Amino acid sequence: MVRDTTILFGRTMKHITRSADTIITTVMMPVAFMILFVYVFGGSIKASLGSGTAYINYLLPGILIMAAAMGTSYVGYRLFEDRQKGMFARVKSMPIRSSSFLWAHVLTSLISNMISFAIIIGLALLMGFRTGAGIGAWLSVIGLFLFLTLALTWLNAIPGILAKSMTGASALAYPLTFLPMLSSAFVPTKTMPGPVRWFAENQPLTSITNAIRNLLNQQPVGQELWTALIWMTVITVLGFVIADFLYKKAV
Repeated sequence: MVRDTTILFGRTMKHITRSADTIITTVMMPVAFMILFVYVFGGSIKASLGSGTAYINYLLPGILIMAAAMGTSYVGYRLFEDRQKGMFARVKSMPIRSSSFLWAHVLTSLISNMISFAIIIGLALLMGFRTGAGIGAWLSVIGLFLFLTLALTWLNAIPGILAKSMTGASALAYPLTFLPMLSSAFVPTKTMPGPVRWFAENQPLTSITNAIRNLLNQQPVGQELWTALIWMTVITVLGFVIADFLYKKAV
């Protein structure tokens, strides 16, 4: 399985290197939101954060979450394209572990999203982001980002396998991209009205955002980390099981 996955991973990575616009387009919107919120809305929003808190420091984790949501949506598109071109049937005719084909797409998604992660962090530093987080905290942030990317990639693989059209393959792209809006990504949940606040405080992305924010700001992570890990584990397992079943059935 490792050999098969490695060979197929090389194939999918070639698609990425030959189509740099994939990474560019997935980074553009998060960066645009970061610039918009910091330089246009940042002044008014900062009042709700309290003194001494730079808005870019508060905002960055949410931007990373949005980038992961956008970046993973491409796996649905690539799986749909492979199915349309007969790649599913070709793999079936070869002595290849079926799950290796899916894992190759997943690993490619992890690599491309880490590139987006690095670009966004670099731009945030230019915009004034500062942190005293140590190596351990940064490794934890990267680990959470990769885990979230893994979970969302498996989730986005499902419509890619099931879709009858390109639009259907990207069915989860917009909901996942704008879900951070209804979380603590851009503003504290305490500023939201009752029902919206309840949803924001209990949806997965809020705990993940808060865990990353606390790590970068050298604050106690507390229960947020465990809640985030539980959410991501559940999403990953469900996404993998469903995607793998549907792929074997489709093949």
